[in-house]
Amino acid sequence: MSVSKNEISSAEKIFGVKYTDAERQMMLDNIEAQIISAKKRREVNFPKGTQPALKFDPRPAGFVMPRFESRENIVEIQYSFPASSEELAFAPLRKLASWIKSKEISCLELTRIYLDRIDNHNNELKAYITVTREAALKRATEMDSLIASGKYLGPLHGIPYGLKDIFDTKGILTTWGAEPWATNVPEKDSFVAQRLEEAGAILLGKTSVGALAYGDVWLGEKTKNPWNVDEGSSGSSAGSASATAAGLCAFSIGTETLGSITSPSERCGTVGLRPTFGRVPRTGCMPLCPSLDKIGPICRHVDDTGIILEVLNEFDPMDRGSIDAPFIYSNKLTEKKFRIGYLENDFGDQQEDIFSHTAAQKIFSSGHEKIAIKLSDFPFECLIGTLYAEAAASFEDITLADTDDTLTRQDAGAWPNAFRKARFLSAVDHVQLDRLRMIAIDEMNAFFEDVDFIIGPMAVDSMLIVSNFTGHPCLQIPVGFEELATRNELSLASGKLELGAPSDHGKKHLVPRGISIWAPLFQEDKLISFGKQIESLFKFFKNKPPNFS
Repeated sequence: MSVSKNEISSAEKIFGVKYTDAERQMMLDNIEAQIISAKKRREVNFPKGTQPALKFDPRPAGFVMPRFESRENIVEIQYSFPASSEELAFAPLRKLASWIKSKEISCLELTRIYLDRIDNHNNELKAYITVTREAALKRATEMDSLIASGKYLGPLHGIPYGLKDIFDTKGILTTWGAEPWATNVPEKDSFVAQRLEEAGAILLGKTSVGALAYGDVWLGEKTKNPWNVDEGSSGSSAGSASATAAGLCAFSIGTETLGSITSPSERCGTVGLRPTFGRVPRTGCMPLCPSLDKIGPICRHVDDTGIILEVLNEFDPMDRGSIDAPFIYSNKLTEKKFRIGYLENDFGDQQEDIFSHTAAQKIFSSGHEKIAIKLSDFPFECLIGTLYAEAAASFEDITLADTDDTLTRQDAGAWPNAFRKARFLSAVDHVQLDRLRMIAIDEMNAFFEDVDFIIGPMAVDSMLIVSNFTGHPCLQIPVGFEELATRNELSLASGKLELGAPSDHGKKHLVPRGISIWAPLFQEDKLISFGKQIESLFKFFKNKPPNFS
């Protein structure tokens, strides 16, 4: 094909550059060759999951991995058995594990409790895409037989859970929440599904996921927040957070690329742990952004996240992003006082978010040292361009074939439009974004030389974006309630992330609010320990969605 100088001139406006007429003339043959090369490359049918040659590593130069010298024994405690199935459904993992091991309740009985709750509530919440009732009951019977024979697999033995519907599960529908994959049935299990099976956990079903891991709209349905069913549960781990909050599973598994664990946890009042990038292998999980995707648990109690993370943590050579990083959860409760950083601009004395400011003051008043920090003036919000590019590459096939039109959500902030826009990010700009990302990594790690943790509202764009791109772990904890009108959906319109602001009119609902805690790389043990301190201050776990309890 031939390219004209006028066409180059028009393209200059899109890419934000300006050339002379003589320069355009010299470029003609080169650009034509680039177009031919691009067309040839597009003829390659990449198998889903093909990983890029370059890989992201969050560790700065000179980083030393934390090591565990020994394991503390987790003391087995006998807990009073609850009087109702509701109390069982909302109980923390440690208690459920104790009752199962002591045979105060069977795996089969516990599984039936959750399946009954799914039957009663899933039609309203849309938290599960697929419920694996018969398989779950069979699995529960097998787990009971193991206990009867004296074999106990650990704290997840017989514990029913929900798995986000982007993880491969052998012989079980795995839709990615998207119409082109509505009938997809994998031939083998993902790494995560396999690890949980080995630990004795019982799969209740596949929790709903916003189409291609974005938002809470999937296959024509929308997952609801149990505290206000007029609004979505946010995304993309929409069903995982909704099901966990409503007691439709003991715990669930989510993923995060940019807010997909923390955002639905904030909205639904769950505890969400986004581990350090590379800690949990992604083999068999829908690939979206190879340098950003992370896997973590969504629970009702901070302690639960540590139990689950120990099971999921492992190096996997099949995932090029996997990092060999030990993790042993000891359930150690510390009263240590920490140095807590807060962002002056987003979480200081002038914070408009009165709720978050009040919550922070309560944390600081418990004796922790308060240290103001400030991100530099680099435009870190621009890093979202990398997300656009990686996601668009993962799903280039549906963009080029126009099958992206089959997705339910088709607004300016939806994936199809984001994938199209990403075609206009130049390769040079992409490399420069990678350099900006390195600056962010160095800056974040410099913060943690002076503070132990950073706290702030989840919906602070600067930290949500920066910490996801630097790979730092984050714990989202519910700390109270606020009356808010129904909130709208997440959006990637206008080249930025919008997190679902409440409307300025309409009925207000009492909904959960939370706080985010960011920690140094691979220090989830300390993060969880501090999280338990915060949990003990606010005791949000005593609350249950009134219409689902």
